[in-house]
Amino acid sequence: MSNTVVVFGSLHYDITVQTQAWPQQGETAVGQSWAPKLGGKGRNQAVAAAKAGASVAMIGAIGDDQFGAALRADLDSRRIDHSRLRVIAGAGSGMSVALSDKTGDYRAVIVSGSNLALGAADVPDASFWSDTRVLILQNEVPDPANTLAAGAARALGSLVILNAAPARPLSAELAAQVDLLVVNAGEAATLAGSPEPGTLNEAKSAALLLARSFPQVIVTAGAAGLAYAAGDETLLIAAEPVAVISTHGAGDAFVGTLAAEVAGGAAMSTALSRANHAAAVLVSGQAH
Repeated sequence: MSNTVVVFGSLHYDITVQTQAWPQQGETAVGQSWAPKLGGKGRNQAVAAAKAGASVAMIGAIGDDQFGAALRADLDSRRIDHSRLRVIAGAGSGMSVALSDKTGDYRAVIVSGSNLALGAADVPDASFWSDTRVLILQNEVPDPANTLAAGAARALGSLVILNAAPARPLSAELAAQVDLLVVNAGEAATLAGSPEPGTLNEAKSAALLLARSFPQVIVTAGAAGLAYAAGDETLLIAAEPVAVISTHGAGDAFVGTLAAEVAGGAAMSTALSRANHAAAVLVSGQAH
């Protein structure tokens, strides 16, 4: 099976909690409901790419536990190739607890678990990458593993997308392998060493600043929209106006859809618009 999009990254079994207000330090807040939800930025982006029509492979690591079994079964049900999903004996699968408030905003704590075991053993040889058009990476697995995967895919002509989330310093070795950097406002501020952008023009400035170090950059600025920069070329797209149910996973819907569109040959302007729409659909609670 050939895979036009490969996701190298994280899988988490999430517990989501609905609450009216955030707990303060030392306080126990009362929630209204909770539910399990499969996640991890890697898994979410793979699902979004598959939903957008791409043939997708997921490379990652799970524990030999019930969470890991659920994550594998989910990929199987979505026809996402998981033949390179490694089970780490004695390790717990990655998981997170996400708190979502009445405005749709959220905060999360992740336990990386088996995701931290990703390394050289998980990077396929050259034959695997022959049909891969896009590789997606995130910051929920070790930087050296991302660097190895990026180098292997890029050597065979794949476009490497790094969603640099959560924010952390990038090694020079990984940064040199990135073709398209995708960051939100907070991550852009961390990497660029600039104030956090809140408007489209501020997102544009941040994207241009980062484009000095990366060939292509996308800065998403929440309800304001997004800015794209490649050298001095820029494109601004306003966010679609929707009623916000939850912003949890919106960035992953954007990245996965973007990768699928680019892999399918769409122009960047078209890919950005369709990814922007996918994020809006998720935020509005209409995604299934």
